[in-house]
Order: sequence, then C-alpha cells, then structure tokens
Amino acid sequence: MRCAWLAPHSLFWRLAIVLVLTAVMTMVLGVWLMGELRRDAQRLGSEARQVLSGYAAEAEQAWRDEGEQGVAAWLAMMREKEAGNIMVVDHEDQSLSGTPLTERERAGLRFQRSLNGLMSFRYGKRMPYIGIPFSAEKDAPRLILQLPPRYRPGTYWPYLESGLLVGIPAVSALLLGLLLFWRVRGPLRALQDQVLHFKDDTAARVGAPVVQRRDEFGELARSFNRMADKVSTMMSTQKQLLNDMSHELRTPLSRLAVALESPMDEAALRERLAAELARMRDLVDDTLALGWQDTQVDSSMLEGISIHALWDLVVDNAGFESGWARERFPCQLPAQACVHGHLNVLAQAFENLVRNAIRHSPAHGSIVLSGSREGDVWHLTLTDQGPGVPDASLETIFSPFVRLEAARNETGFGLGLSIARRALTRLGGEMWAENAHPGLIIHMQLPACAAV
Repeated sequence: MRCAWLAPHSLFWRLAIVLVLTAVMTMVLGVWLMGELRRDAQRLGSEARQVLSGYAAEAEQAWRDEGEQGVAAWLAMMREKEAGNIMVVDHEDQSLSGTPLTERERAGLRFQRSLNGLMSFRYGKRMPYIGIPFSAEKDAPRLILQLPPRYRPGTYWPYLESGLLVGIPAVSALLLGLLLFWRVRGPLRALQDQVLHFKDDTAARVGAPVVQRRDEFGELARSFNRMADKVSTMMSTQKQLLNDMSHELRTPLSRLAVALESPMDEAALRERLAAELARMRDLVDDTLALGWQDTQVDSSMLEGISIHALWDLVVDNAGFESGWARERFPCQLPAQACVHGHLNVLAQAFENLVRNAIRHSPAHGSIVLSGSREGDVWHLTLTDQGPGVPDASLETIFSPFVRLEAARNETGFGLGLSIARRALTRLGGEMWAENAHPGLIIHMQLPACAAV
C-alpha cells in the first residue's frame, strides 16, 4: 500500500524542501554574517585610528623640525603618556631617535599591523604593534607603537559570537515557523470556517483554492466536500422521509378516528383496528429499511452470490405470500450466473421488486428473471405483465412514497422500488426501468464474480 506522504505533491515533500533550504540558507547566512562581523570586530575603531594618526603626525613633525633630538624628546614624552613600546624608524628599520632599538623592540618590527588592517584575537595580553608611515612614499619613515590597551578591538566579540551561534538559528527557526504558520493557517481557517458553517447550512462547501490543492489539505477539503454531500443528501432524504411518513400516517389515523366515532360493532372495530395497525407497522418498517439503505455496506461481508440460489429463496417467500405457483417465476439465466454482493441486501431488493411486480400483475401473469454478462457486470432484467407506467414516470417510480394514480387503491406505500434501487447502489450497481408493452422491465447491473 502506497503511503500518502510519499506522493509527489505531498505536503511532506514541500515541508522537507522548505526545511532543507532554510537550513542551507541559515548556514550560508550565518557564515557570511559572522565573517563580516568578525572582520569588523578586528578593525580599530575610528577614535583609535584618529589618535594614532595624530601620534604619527606629531612624530613626523618632531623629525622634520629637530631631527633625532626632536624624535627622542617626543618619544620620552610619549613613554610617559602611553604604555608599551614606541619607536620611530626609517625604511631600513633603523631608529631615528639616536638610540638603537632593543631586542624586544626589534621583535615587534616582525609583527606590525597597519592602521586600517585586521587585528588578531590571538595576542592574549600582549598588545599588537601598529606601523603608521609618515607618508605614502615607499621610503618614508614610520611610527611603530604597541596599541594602547584601551583601543584593543573586538573585546565584545566572544559575547557577540556566542549570541550569533544561538541567535541566527533561533531567528531562522522563528521565521520558518511564522512562514509555515502563515501558509498552513489559510487552508485550515477555510476548512474550519466551512465545518462551523456546515452545522447551520448543509450547503456549505470548501471552495477554491483549497479544494484545488494537490496535497493533504486539498485531499482533506475534497473529503470534507464528499462527506458534506453525503450528509446533506442523507439529511434531506431523512427529512423527506419523515415528512412523507407523517403524511402517510395521517390516513390510517384518520380512518381509525372515523371508526371510533362510527356505530361499528366491536368485532368490526377490532378488525379495522388490526388492519390499520398492520398498515402503519408496514409503513414504519419500510421507512426504516429505506433509511438504512443510506448506510455503507461492510466490504468484508461482500461475497459471491449465485443468482439462481438467490432467486429460489425470493420465489419461495413470494410464492408463499401471494399463493403463486413456482412455475410463474421462471429464471432464464445460466447456472453459473454469479454476482458480488451482500446476501441480505440483495435478497431484500429482489423481494421488493417481486412484491411490486406481483401487486401489478394480472391474475395469471408471470414474472421473468433474465439477463446476460457484459464484461465485469451482470445485466439482469425482471419483467412482469402488468400495465406498465407512463414513460414520463419511469424515473419517478424510484422516489420514496411515489404511487401512480392507478395504484392509489393498492396496498403499499411506494417504497419498494426506492429500497431496491438504493440497495443496488450501495453494492456498486445500477437500476432503471422501461416499459415492455405490456408490463414493466426493471434493469439491474451488478458486479460479476466467478461462479460459486
């Protein structure tokens, strides 16, 4: 059995694609954003660049004005002002202050950073050296100093990095959740609105675009519409049945009221009461049977049924009730004729058809069952020798409580054909009628099966 979530247009695949794309985009965006912020954190701030550029301008001015003495004086003043090593060198890394560089100062020359370059986070407590040329000329002298601790960049980066590692996935998940909620909320609200509306208006249905979707929401909407169609049809039928039954019950009740007020003797009154009660009981039984036809047949109870065996059962009951000889119910079907159905449902349908045919047949008439197999179905016909019905009423006779004018004085309530047709419909079959001139032919189509 194929899983619904494996279907090409299943909501599962859409959600899977969205989740994968979101995960990939989150990773790409996270790497890019963290890289940009990291580089920004590694750069000196504008204040630091301004102050250090000012120091370089002062050193240059001291060099130009007083040479080595001016640089030495300026360095002495700077060592009192800033911690760390400070030196002014030429293009060959020779001191311009007249005092040779110490080994520690020379070690700092090997790890210089430019004023606008990126600082490393791996210095620890040791501050990096910053080299600032006096000019853009290749051989221009330059100021080299250890970055003052107060200007150290990226002191906030460990906290920002931790926040980004948690925040980027969290924000991505939140946005994804909002997107999915927004996408799911629309069809769910449409379904909810129609479900709530259906209790007040059985004509409520889920419309486009939800019903046109090719995923689980669309299937749910179509299932709801199918269910709503069945429920509304059932409610309409039940309502009509109740109205018709109440109308039909008025007649025997009226006759009983008249009988009670008439000067009838007790025996006649009892006979009338028994007859009217039997008529009302039959009406209730037939109405309940018709209403029961709206329920589904359990597929596990469907089986292969021999039409000959079924016909024999129906004929025995009909012959006993009507006094007809068995020879008046010929069956002209091959012995292997077999249909797929429910025995009790088919028996009830055939009994209603035969009773209806007997009721309208002449004194010495017969009822013939015949048919042929047409592919995967058996096309059966039940023919009587009665007066038939007007062509305009061939479809109407299958409606509940419909009795033609010629049958108004007959027993019955016009439910037999309706019960029979609904029984065949529940089994996946069809039923219709045509006139035989004389007589009426009831056509039936039922699923065929192998002979039993």
